[in-house]
Amino acid sequence: MVMPVPCFNCINGGVHGGNYLPFQEFFLIPIGAPNFKEAMRYGSETYHTMKGIIKEKYGLDSTAVGDEGGFAPKIESPEDALKLLVEAIDKAGYNGKIVIGSDPAASETFDKKLGKYNLDFKKPAAEQDPKNLKTGPQLVDWWVDLAKRYPVYLLEDPCDENDFDSHAALTAKLGDKVEIVGDDLYCTNPKIVQKGIDKKATNAMLLKVNQIGSISEAIAAYQLCVDNNWGVFCSHRSGETEDSFLADLTVALGTGHLKTGAPCRSERNCKYNQLLRIEEELKCAYAGKDFRKSGRFGPSGSNGSPAKKARTA
Repeated sequence: MVMPVPCFNCINGGVHGGNYLPFQEFFLIPIGAPNFKEAMRYGSETYHTMKGIIKEKYGLDSTAVGDEGGFAPKIESPEDALKLLVEAIDKAGYNGKIVIGSDPAASETFDKKLGKYNLDFKKPAAEQDPKNLKTGPQLVDWWVDLAKRYPVYLLEDPCDENDFDSHAALTAKLGDKVEIVGDDLYCTNPKIVQKGIDKKATNAMLLKVNQIGSISEAIAAYQLCVDNNWGVFCSHRSGETEDSFLADLTVALGTGHLKTGAPCRSERNCKYNQLLRIEEELKCAYAGKDFRKSGRFGPSGSNGSPAKKARTA
């Protein structure tokens, strides 16, 4: 078993934020921590450092938190969010130990009539910049440029949920460095995941149990990913309860990383507290920089995944 890297929600935009930021979530990912307990400390300290920076730059009202505990400062561009994250990481003293991830939820930006991505979709029409209207290939190149200039290690739903071609193009260009995760693209559905595997659309899947509807179906999707050397990124939902099962499932499957909100709000922290208890009791190693090796932490490779072991025992 292995303790997952927590991906802390820190900045919110998209449909989750009351600002003009087009993308939904930006994460702090403490891959350089020695264990899960220290990862919690790294992330929490940087999160609170971010709060101070936002308060100073944008005012006290920008430090109110959203459903998942992230901040929604008065910023408009994704690059502004990345700059804030880099500043907070550096100021907190975790340069090189914390990297960045994002869930753009790009389907929200896709204009079906135009067949383009509108990064100004939240603004009034008169205030929208034509430069922020992008085709699929243009969006892919834009992501590649950002990933060169910022420590971006994970992108979830960077393109529209029906745009398998753009996802595949991005994975071909960035997949060695960045985990490209399908959420809306797959909905934890094994049949759709197989389509993604065939098209080489991404190199990872987001696992949400109540998205597919049952534990057995979710594990089937997980095993399909592991068998094809894909990552699996366990996830909460934006509307959550204080049930902490996600923590147990993540460790049991050995997915190596999860997202369950900011280190803030009781329905988020209950999962983190359960993970702290698991680490204390089981003394599991921390995934760290190997967070993408979902189900492949044992010496037997993908055949050593917990789900397959359970079936063959």
